[in-house]
Amino acid sequence: MGNYLVWEDRYNIGIDRFDKEHKKLFKIINKLFQFSGQQEKGAWVCQEGIKYFKDHAIKHFAEEEAYMESISYQGLETHRRLHEDFSTRTLPLLEKELEQTGYEQEAIYHFLGVCAGWLIGHTLTEDRAILGKEASKWVNLMPEEEQFVVKQTIFRLLHDLFQLEAQVVSECYGGERFGKGVYYRLTYASEKGNQQEVILVFEEKLLVDTVGKMIGDTSGRLNVVIMDAARYTARQFVESVRKRFPSGEAYLLESEHLLTYEQFQKMFDKQLPQYSMLFDTGVGYFAYCSMTPHQAKRKKEAAMQEEQTMTDIEKYLKKNEKENRNQKKKLLVVDDSDTVQLAMKGLLQEDYQITVANSGTSAICCITLERPDLVLLDYDMPVCDGVQVLKMIRSETEFADIPVFFLTGKVDKASVSKVIPLKPEGYLLKSAKPSDIKKNIDRYFAKKES
Repeated sequence: MGNYLVWEDRYNIGIDRFDKEHKKLFKIINKLFQFSGQQEKGAWVCQEGIKYFKDHAIKHFAEEEAYMESISYQGLETHRRLHEDFSTRTLPLLEKELEQTGYEQEAIYHFLGVCAGWLIGHTLTEDRAILGKEASKWVNLMPEEEQFVVKQTIFRLLHDLFQLEAQVVSECYGGERFGKGVYYRLTYASEKGNQQEVILVFEEKLLVDTVGKMIGDTSGRLNVVIMDAARYTARQFVESVRKRFPSGEAYLLESEHLLTYEQFQKMFDKQLPQYSMLFDTGVGYFAYCSMTPHQAKRKKEAAMQEEQTMTDIEKYLKKNEKENRNQKKKLLVVDDSDTVQLAMKGLLQEDYQITVANSGTSAICCITLERPDLVLLDYDMPVCDGVQVLKMIRSETEFADIPVFFLTGKVDKASVSKVIPLKPEGYLLKSAKPSDIKKNIDRYFAKKES
């Protein structure tokens, strides 16, 4: 998701007052991202900001439901249920986690990640469905009494298997990303050719802290042994839940897959959930998603084979590690000029991950949330100039060593002397050829890696 939400035209649903409200909710989340980096008053500011976000969201939900009622919208009850789930279950539990952890960074990430993901997903699906632009994703949910049985079964299994006292964060989990996840899909098939799919999503630290400890693994990281043990435990977990709902057809396990988040998202977007629940176990998040049975279009998928499972898992873990290693370097461009921001993005985004900030304050927020590998910093900015920003960077122990290049038109002796004690890596002239600017950046990373 990055470290802030960017409003896009596709988020407009076509009802002016609701579009304005959605934009306001986006802005509130962005403010919370910004305030989360202010250590001295971060907790207090977050408390007030979250209260404001919650009050504003609940008021908006009521107005939206009144409008749907006025046009006799058929999906009103489903929409209302989603609103209630978010406002009466998800938000309070996320708030509780924040309070219990003293507003530590990871809890703030959970809160903002779930809220941002829910807001984007709800706007692009359920809200657009009001005007017939999209179909609701939640039309085939199981009845509430069956949802209750599933929930209680999962509570019991989490306790019996892992001694965890879990809480439901959402009964309408929309596939939002939380932490570093493992996405495990089980596909069941009947003799009639119908397919049913179950996806379990584990926050990595949950597997390490539960399965890892149970098998005596002290590495503190995912490996083949933990993944294999988790896979078999997960199978039994799913079978125990499925036993509570015998169907007219006999379904047998057909295949299993480890998915990337992108694969999970695509698959989740294509299918309708029977139930999709997000839990906070106290040591990590866990989601259980069961998809509506459907007539399968038989196509060959590279499922995990029993005789090759170890190899498959090793490949999966190595691929994840390789992707992390090969991830593009993160550059933060700090400049109050939109023109400069666009020019730098166009020049560098093919080879680097580019984040932009238009002020010193937002730069510090970006650095706090997503530590960049290099900062390109404008010297002249209103309110808080480049020198002040660099002073703040150097004064914080956590990111004092982040390399900074001034991207500036100032190379006079007085300006250079002023910042020498702050140890910038160097200067890039805005007036230089774009190719020369990029060469300097490429050269810096090449030298650092060698």
